[in-house]
Amino acid sequence: MATYTIHAAKTNLSKLVSRAERGEEIVLARGKDAVAKIVPMAPKPKRKFGRLKGKIKVGSEFFEPLPEEELKLWEGR
Repeated sequence: MATYTIHAAKTNLSKLVSRAERGEEIVLARGKDAVAKIVPMAPKPKRKFGRLKGKIKVGSEFFEPLPEEELKLWEGR
């Protein structure tokens, strides 16, 4: 793990971010004390359409209009 002072990191931030994108971890230090780390982000898993099919059920009442009293509450009347 490479260590850089905060001043050096500010000067070379884009280069350090590029290195992190390639998988390297960069430690930032204030003087000799490590205070932060630049790490690569884990890729987000791709969403799969229909993943919950058959696992959840929505009742038919879900699609019915709201009662007038509840509708007034939602609309702030």
